[in-house]
Amino acid sequence: MNKNKRQENRWAILVLLALGLMISWIDRTTLGAAFADRHFVGEFALTPVQRGWIGSAMYWSYGVLQLPMGWLVDRYGVKWPYAVCFVVWCGAAAATGLATTIDGLVATRLLIGAAESVVVPATYRYLANNFDETRKGTALGIYSIGGKMGPALGAPIAAWLIAYSSWSAMFIVTGLAGLLWLAPWLMLLKNDYPSRSELAERKQRAASVPLRNLLASPVVWGGLISNFCYSYFAFYCMTWMPAYLVEQRGLSLQDSGLYTFFSFAGIAIVAAWAGWAADRLIAKGRDAVKVRKAFIVTGFCGGTTVLLGAYASTPGAALFWNVVSLSLLGLVTANNLALVKLTLIPKQAVGLNTGLQQVATSLAGGVSASLSGWLLHVGGSYTLPMVAIFGFLMLGAASTQVLLRRKWAPRVSEAVASSVDASRGAAGEREQREQHQQQQA
Repeated sequence: MNKNKRQENRWAILVLLALGLMISWIDRTTLGAAFADRHFVGEFALTPVQRGWIGSAMYWSYGVLQLPMGWLVDRYGVKWPYAVCFVVWCGAAAATGLATTIDGLVATRLLIGAAESVVVPATYRYLANNFDETRKGTALGIYSIGGKMGPALGAPIAAWLIAYSSWSAMFIVTGLAGLLWLAPWLMLLKNDYPSRSELAERKQRAASVPLRNLLASPVVWGGLISNFCYSYFAFYCMTWMPAYLVEQRGLSLQDSGLYTFFSFAGIAIVAAWAGWAADRLIAKGRDAVKVRKAFIVTGFCGGTTVLLGAYASTPGAALFWNVVSLSLLGLVTANNLALVKLTLIPKQAVGLNTGLQQVATSLAGGVSASLSGWLLHVGGSYTLPMVAIFGFLMLGAASTQVLLRRKWAPRVSEAVASSVDASRGAAGEREQREQHQQQQA
């Protein structure tokens, strides 16, 4: 049997994709724990604005390379692009512990962002090829657990390593430990690197939904807005929550890591449940777009309770609303991912569209880290950064309701699509003739 045709366990691969996402988020979250460490801040003499800019660095390179990575996985598959980039970002994460200047910190963060830009386009290419509509929410719910458990586990682990060793050792250990993931990835995932004929077909298929068709679609713009607004809050929590809990609410570094864990564990659990619940409703005959939009709008509105934490008079109340607001945002997670990256997008454009959507996600990371640092500098507390979160979440709810409609989905160029189908049919006939000749021989 051709090794490219062998069967693979798609759910096992999904778990690996979730673990890969978790590792990528751990390598992002560790910097937030370092920002809460007075030794790290003191060694580099960092101001709040400088912390914001360093925190945002990886998202700029991450954003710039999203579209190229989407183009890459649409044509050259998932296995090898992901594997190469994985090694690069783990190495860069470990090298952060060796940095001695602010420029060195920025350089390692830029490299991490560049390599991690493969994660989401590759994942959505795999999901589009292997999961139908009634399983997309469940699959994305499982996958998104990795994105939430990364910060949930990364924050307390990083805080513990810093407390009992040093910030330098923390970066080295967390960076190199991730490489354990690579062996099962190479063993379990089939080689999907295309032959010459397959590559030609993939190029034709991708050409049926060019970038201009995506940019002309209100659905794509609605997804860009909702992804930005969702990610702004998530990245704020990842970058600034430990420092907020230490500097404004008086927690120790270890306790801040524990409460960060509760917040991200909450969003992971809610995200998995919301994806599964939406799938069950869709399987019973409910309209997929209406169901997923209802979850998304409810989640955005629920996340605005973060503002109650900003004005809470006691640390206990502030911690309660921190956990609740991020957990409620989990109603958005899987359903937004399914709607704007799979359900409303032609299959042949999934990689390219996902890369485009991830530009908004990475932009949110850069803006959230730097804008929050500037608002903290201006306002002297974390209240203004949380007011900004409230505004972005309301914008996300409105954009979802207005722009995400089937009639505005990206158009497929019919002439190109027909040409691809004809080529595929001819290739199928050739393969059948060859098999018949082999049987006769």
